[in-house]
Amino acid sequence: MYKYLSALWKKPSEGLGEIQKNRLVQWRSEPVVTRAEKPTRIDRARSLGYKAKQGIVVARVRVNRGGRKTPNVSGGRRPMRSGRFFTLNKPKQQVAEEKAATKYKNMEVINSYWVGEDGKHMWYEVILADSHNPSVKKAKIVSPKQSGRASRGLTSAGKKSRGLQHKGKRN
Repeated sequence: MYKYLSALWKKPSEGLGEIQKNRLVQWRSEPVVTRAEKPTRIDRARSLGYKAKQGIVVARVRVNRGGRKTPNVSGGRRPMRSGRFFTLNKPKQQVAEEKAATKYKNMEVINSYWVGEDGKHMWYEVILADSHNPSVKKAKIVSPKQSGRASRGLTSAGKKSRGLQHKGKRN
């Protein structure tokens, strides 16, 4: 079953069509970080460490697309310093993980995955685990000693941005 679900998500505009459009319309009106009852992409969530047990939560996070725009300065600057558009040095997925981590302070980010985008926003679902919950401790999903994984770049999105995960051969 998961094979067919992952095939649908390769091209969501074709495979899911109206369902995905309606989801995006609903998600736009939700807050930036929303707790999801269950994962939208169960196949992807399960492959990244999600288990339907107590102490594990899925949060849907909205991130703005595009670069950052800073206000134009007035006053004496040399022209070189009058730039307004800056790109963030980390990917949107890592920003989403950090937003979820700040909302749920008692939980640790396990991983995240893309669920949708429109012209203005991107949505990611972030898998979080309560490291002090007995069922999570027993399954050894995340250690209570590991704190702030998202902000320290220890999730898969963070490692990619730090150049630690390479596909293919290393030189």
